[in-house]
Amino acid sequence: MISIRKEEMNDYETVHQLNLAAFGNGPEAVIVDKLRATCENYLAFVAVENDIVVGHILFTPITLQGCQLLGMGLAPMAVLPSHQRKGIGSLLVRHAIKHLTEFGCPFIIVLGHPEYYPRFGFEPASNYKLTSQWQDIPDEAFMVLVLNSAALPKSGGVAKYHALFDKAM
Repeated sequence: MISIRKEEMNDYETVHQLNLAAFGNGPEAVIVDKLRATCENYLAFVAVENDIVVGHILFTPITLQGCQLLGMGLAPMAVLPSHQRKGIGSLLVRHAIKHLTEFGCPFIIVLGHPEYYPRFGFEPASNYKLTSQWQDIPDEAFMVLVLNSAALPKSGGVAKYHALFDKAM
């Protein structure tokens, strides 16, 4: 049985290895490590099966430039290759959305697969006049889950991620 809990310090190395495995030795593992050290108010959960961490999800603050509204950005989410396509990623996303909703987060941004994230309520951020700080991001891949529509500015804004993400883009 899979359980979801907040990431703990003793999970860090396991999560590092999990991200390396899930992303084919891409930059995600190093970015997660650096974000823990430099980013205030990040939020991370792990999926655990039989005392083994099999999934991880990270959220970092995102600011909407022009109004300084603070939301969260989902990135990255990883599941061990041997455990993919078993619903673990969905459990992580749903758990995190529930948590962020309860704590009053107004929105969550994700740059991700347009076939995957809409099942959780994500839609193109352009529907709310929100744009990415990075150029050439496909509209269908830059998505938002609005948790408090009254908090979003009607004029939209540019979503600004933590500076460490610039190196990966």
